[in-house]
Amino acid sequence: MSEITRKPAVVSTSLAVLAGMCAALSVALGSVSGLALAGPGLLAVGVGLLTGGRRTLGAGGTLLVGGVLFAGVQGAGPEVLLVGLLTAVLAWDVGEHGIGVGEQLGREADTTRLELVHAGASTFVGVVAAGIGYGAYLGATGGQPVTALVFLLLGAVILVSVLR
Repeated sequence: MSEITRKPAVVSTSLAVLAGMCAALSVALGSVSGLALAGPGLLAVGVGLLTGGRRTLGAGGTLLVGGVLFAGVQGAGPEVLLVGLLTAVLAWDVGEHGIGVGEQLGREADTTRLELVHAGASTFVGVVAAGIGYGAYLGATGGQPVTALVFLLLGAVILVSVLR
C-alpha cells in the first residue's frame, strides 16, 4: 500500500490558476498599473497551490482583489471589474477546495466530478451575485465610478458570504 499524497487536487489547482489568470487579465484590461498587485497575487496563488499553503493562497487572492480595486479606482469599467472580482474570488475558493480535497482524499483519488461540481456551483453563485451587483450599478443614478465601486464591494461581500 502506498502513501497518500496530501497535495492539492489537480483539477481544482488547474481551475484556480486559470481563474487567477483571468483575474489578472481583467485587471490589466482595466488598468495596467493594477498588475503591480495582481501579478504577485497570481504568483502567490500558484505557489500556494503547489505547496498546499492556505495562507499563501489567501494572500494571493487578497492581492488579486486588491488589483481589481486598484483598477476600479483608476477608472476601469464595471464589466471588467466584475469579471476580475468574480475570477479572483473563484481562484481563492476553488483553490481552497482543492487543498481540502487533497488533504482529505489525496491527490491520487478520482475527484474530478467533485471538483467540477464545486467549481460550477461557485461560478453560478458568483455570476448571480455579479449580476445583482451590475443591476444595482445600472439602477444607480448617474453611474458615477465611486457609486460603482461601492456596489462592487457590496457584491463582493455578498459573494464571499454566500461562498462561505
